[in-house]
Amino acid sequence: MSTPSASQVLGRVTLVTGKEEFLSERTVRAVRDAVRAYDAESEFSEAAASELTLATLGELAAPSLFSSIRCIVVRSLENLPDESVDGLLDYCGAPADEVALVLVHGGGQKGSGVLTKLRKLKALTEVKSEELKASDLPGFVANEVRTFGGRIDQQAAATLIEAVGHDLRSLSAAAHQLVNDFPDHAIGEAQVRQYFGGRAEAKSFAVADAAFAGRRQVALEELRWAIDGGTPGVLVTSAFAGSARGLARLSGAPRGARDADLARDVGVPPWKLRSLREQLRGWTPDALAGAIRAVAQADADIKGAASDPAYTLERLVLTITGLRR
Repeated sequence: MSTPSASQVLGRVTLVTGKEEFLSERTVRAVRDAVRAYDAESEFSEAAASELTLATLGELAAPSLFSSIRCIVVRSLENLPDESVDGLLDYCGAPADEVALVLVHGGGQKGSGVLTKLRKLKALTEVKSEELKASDLPGFVANEVRTFGGRIDQQAAATLIEAVGHDLRSLSAAAHQLVNDFPDHAIGEAQVRQYFGGRAEAKSFAVADAAFAGRRQVALEELRWAIDGGTPGVLVTSAFAGSARGLARLSGAPRGARDADLARDVGVPPWKLRSLREQLRGWTPDALAGAIRAVAQADADIKGAASDPAYTLERLVLTITGLRR
């Protein structure tokens, strides 16, 4: 989603639906950026739908001493309590002019009744973040490169997907890396192979798998190999983010689900479930929450041009292995 204008989000409701978290988060960020561009002093707040009541929504939407312009994000709309549905629908029917409300639904059938009612409201815009098919990925890569100000040919895009994998966050990070390093050239297969011919994604996930399994020394050794081999730091943090999301989804999955259904809900191939189950035995919900925060911080440090990316990644490995029970 390109950054909308303030008039497209203030006084309106943006409904984000679908299982592709990377695209959903991009939409949330676009709305927030639009509000911030309109008023640099605007306030940003988040809430879980499971904790939402008419009173809490009113508190979030109320002007503060500092700014009347606000951006509110309500996540996991599928968990909205039944007693809060009418209140939310009433607000969305006549949203406050100085508030941009973003409702994020993770996909699936849960909460579909609320979605049906929301979609009938005039002040609502829906942005779908459905998971992309393999055939859609070359177009996604080309669009990412174009967004970052570069060009890439079809064969180079296919080579990048082969090397990096199907994770959208990793593909976007790889596209950004290529455009930054080849700013005045069309990106071809040679440039892609120069950076990612060693299957950087495989190296990154080897580090993440070892860390989340609690194998500290192995993770550090794999990390050193990855760094020495030129694997970009953003791919390592992306791999850690993928592992953390997979474990979090698996921990919250219903018991007794078929592996095929479970793999689809978790977002991994079926063969990956066994290793995730083994890893999950050493993780508590609180530890997983801490791991997600640590990964987010490391990712921000890397993207913020950390003075020593290797140190940032080593610290991440030590933190993750330390959190595991």
